[in-house]
Amino acid sequence: MGDRRSSRGIRRLLAGRGAIWIAFALVHVGLVALNLFAPGLPLGDVTGVYRIWAENAAHGYARMGIDLPWVYPILAFAPMAASLAFGGEWFGETWLVLVTVLNGLTLSVLLGQATLSRHRRIAAWWWLGFLALLGPIALGRIDAVTVPFAMLGLLWAAGRPRAAAVLLTIGAWIKVWPAALVAALVVALRRRAEVAMIALALSLGILAVSLVAGAGGNAIGFIGEQAGRGLQVEAPLAVPWLWAIVAGAPGVRIAYDREILTYQVYGPGVETAAWITTPLLAVGVASVLAVGIRAARRGAPLGRLLPPLALAFVVVLLLGNKVGSPQFVAWLAAPIVLGLVLRPARFAVPALLAAGAALLTHVIYPYWYGWLLVADPAFVLLLTGKVVLLALLLAWALRRLWQAGSRVALPAHELASRPG
Repeated sequence: MGDRRSSRGIRRLLAGRGAIWIAFALVHVGLVALNLFAPGLPLGDVTGVYRIWAENAAHGYARMGIDLPWVYPILAFAPMAASLAFGGEWFGETWLVLVTVLNGLTLSVLLGQATLSRHRRIAAWWWLGFLALLGPIALGRIDAVTVPFAMLGLLWAAGRPRAAAVLLTIGAWIKVWPAALVAALVVALRRRAEVAMIALALSLGILAVSLVAGAGGNAIGFIGEQAGRGLQVEAPLAVPWLWAIVAGAPGVRIAYDREILTYQVYGPGVETAAWITTPLLAVGVASVLAVGIRAARRGAPLGRLLPPLALAFVVVLLLGNKVGSPQFVAWLAAPIVLGLVLRPARFAVPALLAAGAALLTHVIYPYWYGWLLVADPAFVLLLTGKVVLLALLLAWALRRLWQAGSRVALPAHELASRPG
């Protein structure tokens, strides 16, 4: 009897907002500490690259994306500039506080103002666990700024489609990937034309301001910068060449590209593989779009359509990407949190798969990243396992998306509430 009472007491404690906020604080304090003190320089890009870009602009030397071509869209500069608020010596700490505040605002919206529902509680706990499993990279890159925009945009999609379109478009002009979520909204929502017009108008406004600031062709230079990259060591398509190195194949190696500031794979066929990622990505996105449109035209309800559609888009971007940086796994949080809020039982499988991908990413980066760079078999196996988990995620999302468009799979009460 005492054990039962104790168990019920623990469940009641974990069910409250206070426990979730305490966990949020503990997870973020831990991640901040890892970023600042852990081996492997997890905050290296922030303090060693972002800070230099921000200081160069502050001193009038060069503005990335305006005076010079840049790998990121123009709004990526905003959080970098903001992190100079307390001087360059506090840049890393300010960055971490900024991301923590954005995550805190997102958690507040996720929990809501009314009585905390079981679905939202599950989603909140999963997200905090996911951040902890992913490790310091969850805060220490520009992607960490975009995830709150993406998550809020998806959470507000049904009730506030205009706000959702604005948030996702801003996110896409910080880093491109949330543009796929805008596409998901256009497919899934009744007010798709309104969403598309808001995204287009806001994008044109951002471009206009960039041009007025003197950007010229650099305003969209990130497109060419990304297209010109080679095959990064963490990219899914790089796995066969990593195994070739393990097997001792001649002419295959890993080297650092000082222009792009990444480790890339070199060897026979690599250039072709790097080139093919762009059409492969286009085919993948088009395929997901086609299955999503099929489901929408057949009357799939929003709750069955949007979460797997958004997840499929994100995973296609992860699998078809020639970069494959470890922080990209953070993107998975947005569609999976939405799925857990709307249909937690059905989203248990992708939630576990994504958590597994986060854990494998954390094991590889940053502490023992050097082992991957020398193609140690154990770490190549870990990367291969991560790619397999992502492939399983895509298969799950496409299956659910196809089922959402099959009328026979839809309960009568859901058919009645289908979107136009």
